[in-house]
Amino acid sequence: MKKIDLKTPICFLTVEELLQVSKGFNAENKYEFGLKGLAKIFGCSLSKASDMKASGILKDAIIQNGQIIIIDREKAIELFRKDAK
Repeated sequence: MKKIDLKTPICFLTVEELLQVSKGFNAENKYEFGLKGLAKIFGCSLSKASDMKASGILKDAIIQNGQIIIIDREKAIELFRKDAK
């Protein structure tokens, strides 16, 4: 993996370098937090997100410790897709 100088203007990056930089942005969006995060993933209301969580469909994508909820975005979408079939 090639080290990119952070002071290099975007217009001077190759496509390969630009894709390498963009992968870092995708990694940051792997998780959502709380019912608001779940609602954001599916574009629904908080009450619908709460219903989805309570149904158990997404249980493998959700980690909960007390009131803290962490949702794996990709896994949640995959499980939702499987349930729709």
